[in-house]
Amino acid sequence: MVAAIAKEIVLRKDYLPARQLETIYFGGGTPSMLDTHELNLLLNTIKDTFEVSEHAEITLEANPDDLDGHKLRQLAQSGINRLSIGIQSFHQPHLSFLNRVHNAVEAENCVKLAQQAGITNISIDLIYAIPADDHSILKSDIDKALQLGVSHISAYCLTIEPQTAFGSWLKKKKIQPIDEEFAAQQFEILIDALAQKGYEQYEISNFARDHQYSKHNSSYWQQRPYLGVGPSAHSYNGESRESNIANNAKYLSALDKNEIPATYEKLSIANRTNEYLLTGLRTKWGVKVSELDRLSDGHFATQSKNTLDALVKKDWILLKEDTILLTAAGKLFADRIASELFLEEDD
Repeated sequence: MVAAIAKEIVLRKDYLPARQLETIYFGGGTPSMLDTHELNLLLNTIKDTFEVSEHAEITLEANPDDLDGHKLRQLAQSGINRLSIGIQSFHQPHLSFLNRVHNAVEAENCVKLAQQAGITNISIDLIYAIPADDHSILKSDIDKALQLGVSHISAYCLTIEPQTAFGSWLKKKKIQPIDEEFAAQQFEILIDALAQKGYEQYEISNFARDHQYSKHNSSYWQQRPYLGVGPSAHSYNGESRESNIANNAKYLSALDKNEIPATYEKLSIANRTNEYLLTGLRTKWGVKVSELDRLSDGHFATQSKNTLDALVKKDWILLKEDTILLTAAGKLFADRIASELFLEEDD
């Protein structure tokens, strides 16, 4: 599989409009399972195929139980300069509830070991709205993250999808539905606690100190072209999207024949406009009305004027010259606001 991914990188060398890469991201699945040889093969293939910026952000997603001192030193030597660690919680009963393999001790230790290995740009994931009697566990999780001094925190609300264990438990009434009021309270606690310690909420779910934003994710949100390789990966060049086949055997078979294992999708005017709305509106930079008009061939301004006026009156958005920004109240309804502004597909 690693050899096939390396081959795909070479086959896709002309996909991006610019040859220089500003970010490289190992994610989707568990890339921390790669050994040093496999990781270096992929990194060397990328560097041989593209021009990699001297200051490129090179991120690896990892589970705490995959990280020990030796592994982390190898990652640092390979050129990984940012880690995104799926901690979720430092509270053992919550980790058990979430069916996480790692324990609370590993959650804390992996961050310290990474820092000792010289990787100081560290993001951790936290989950809020996990059922609890009060907010004390969340506050303890936040305190622990602050004590560890991580530069970036991604905080996600617990969601229950139908085709998951949680979905089955909910159907059998083994667990209760997510309490929306409790979730909103926890979200506000997160925002306030992190702001007091100098973390900027630069995207609805993402907080950074000292402008250490995720450059890679920020590129997604700002609609910059990207190339995704591997099964199920997606690519975007500004006008169209390509989606790699999800089936591993079919993916390997296609590359064995020197075929790119992707399907092509020309994005409609509504697709391009709505994607920019959905992702950009969630960020501190907001969305540009002029860009929405460009993407929509001039339809956005005329179609959305009344909706924009109504959202301003609700104090959910601000209009600053050419930019639409969410207010503090609007951040609680980001996806709803975007959907109200969506451009309708032509029949």
